[in-house]
Amino acid sequence: MAHEPRQISFLGREGQTKHYGIATRGPLPDPALAEALRGLAEPGVPGFTIAHDAASAGLGLVYWWANDNEIHARFYASPLDDPGNLEPYTGEGMSCVWELEVIDFERRAWLQDVLIGDDLDAYLARALEPVAV
Repeated sequence: MAHEPRQISFLGREGQTKHYGIATRGPLPDPALAEALRGLAEPGVPGFTIAHDAASAGLGLVYWWANDNEIHARFYASPLDDPGNLEPYTGEGMSCVWELEVIDFERRAWLQDVLIGDDLDAYLARALEPVAV
């Protein structure tokens, strides 16, 4: 099985939500996918989204922090030919190796900045640097 790196990018922040993108076919995910996902973020709580322009579908992952140390999630998927049409994903999958790169970074940032440092602003200011994994 040949590994093909995917570009992971920070797409910005709105309120307490950080937005990331993972692209299979270019440097950034489809703009329609990223924009549709922004509207599904959990408002008013710290968290992050991942718009993943995957090989078989558009994937929208919404994560938010609750009860101090728990990460909650909702998953969405869209057809490749209609990336902005995200529907709830009811499958059994959790996350792929590329999405786990973002989740791991956010987990470490939450632990260091919020749980240990008690500094939500530091957490919100921290973002994963663009990387191909």
